[in-house]
Amino acid sequence: MSSVPFHRVSHSSRGIVNKDTLRVKVWRSATRGLAAFDVPRHESQTVLDVVTFIQRQLQPDLAYRFACRVGMCGSCAMNVNGKARWTCRTHVSKVAVNGELEIAPLSNLPVIKDLVTDMSAFFDKWSRAKGQFSGERTRHDDFARVSPESAPRKAADAGIECIGCGVCYSSCDVVTWRPDYLGPAALNRAWTLMNDERDTQARERLRAVAGDAGCHSCHTQATCTERCPKHLSPTAGIAGLKRMTMKAAREGDL
Repeated sequence: MSSVPFHRVSHSSRGIVNKDTLRVKVWRSATRGLAAFDVPRHESQTVLDVVTFIQRQLQPDLAYRFACRVGMCGSCAMNVNGKARWTCRTHVSKVAVNGELEIAPLSNLPVIKDLVTDMSAFFDKWSRAKGQFSGERTRHDDFARVSPESAPRKAADAGIECIGCGVCYSSCDVVTWRPDYLGPAALNRAWTLMNDERDTQARERLRAVAGDAGCHSCHTQATCTERCPKHLSPTAGIAGLKRMTMKAAREGDL
């Protein structure tokens, strides 16, 4: 298995664009290249509709991943014309250039087949960043009450809607440069937990994200924030972790 870099469409002169047909280039792992298909164009057509048509009508062995089709699960994320996107919420009319699309698997992840990537490393980094909630109450205790107006709660709320689609991870150049970097999704998750007053692993989590491949490796390019389909800002969360780790280091808590 190997990662596939961004691919960009070469827009050479093709004469008059056929408004009824899309020219679609899709990454095929068997040939390690792009295969071209002509796909009928329809009103309100999504990129996922295009991939589904190719698999059902033209290339039955094309592998891709999807589930909800309505922007809730994030499993249909792919690179479309060089940018990671949810294909179910990406309309062809917004991204096709000169009647052409190029579709490839997410970057920075091993390819299983065609448009399907192995997300194991992505979720392993959540674990390395101590992305699991750890509380001290049991089912026999009363519910913890956290004021929705508190500053930590508002900070957690700003990043808590991440669904782990991998778009930010695929878009992060730092992950490309150094594969051990925890990445924006795992660090965003750590940030939300650092602002959860019920959690009991704050010190261990700060130590996990303060390492050489942690929050201080972020170059603050903000591509993760720009591309996030949920309009979250991992960049802001990572900046918060940087402040927390610096403060802890000064106070001798790391």
